[in-house]
Amino acid sequence: MNAPHPILQIRNLDFYYGSSLALNQINMDIQRCKVTALIGPSGCGKSTFLRCLNRMNDTIHGTRVVGQILLDGKDIYAPDIDLPLLRQQVGMVFQKPNPFPKSIYDNVAFGPRVIGLTKKRSELDDIIEQSLQQAALWEDVKDQLYDDALTLSLGQQQRLCIARLLAVKPEVILMDEPASALDPIATGHIEELIAELKERYTIVIVTHNMQQAGRVSDYTGLFWLGELVEFSPTNIMFTRPEKQISEDYITGRMG
Repeated sequence: MNAPHPILQIRNLDFYYGSSLALNQINMDIQRCKVTALIGPSGCGKSTFLRCLNRMNDTIHGTRVVGQILLDGKDIYAPDIDLPLLRQQVGMVFQKPNPFPKSIYDNVAFGPRVIGLTKKRSELDDIIEQSLQQAALWEDVKDQLYDDALTLSLGQQQRLCIARLLAVKPEVILMDEPASALDPIATGHIEELIAELKERYTIVIVTHNMQQAGRVSDYTGLFWLGELVEFSPTNIMFTRPEKQISEDYITGRMG
């Protein structure tokens, strides 16, 4: 089922909040340039797992990880890991759009400036345009790049946050319910964008929306009480799941 060289390999992952076990023995291969959806009821561990993939949980006091997460074969929890580089390689889009209170241009330019990606203004301009085009936002904002980003609609703000992430050239994009705060039209735009982005990027998305998981993902993992109860290609998960709990959750009989 799995390609020989997944971009992320999760091996025997346990995660603790203090003494409380939140994730128990998670094993998963995440394939390059595919969309992996994480589903399950609230509090089941899927967002905690997502934040393990770029060590965002490190910011929470008292957390602890046991096991391995390999990015291109390198353990991201190794002592010598470069955390800023990891978070450049594995970026995150959050549930609610969080543009900086700056211009549209400065939002997208922020990352490249911080990491010194370019030396010339013309090179930075090219990155801004390319990132906004990839995020399907360029046509909307090309004549207002120096306007306040907070004047954009919520859907445009979320696409701006995606453009800001793309500007630092990640390998993996983590999305934590990226459309839950959006209306159906804006949600459709985000889903179309995900389909386009997977041509170049690996995407892992947490969603409560079963239909969305079915539409956008290639693989689906069902989390339940901190465990990964099933992980398979989405078409199999949604038509002939192996576990009864998976069928019950997907059909709405439980959860």
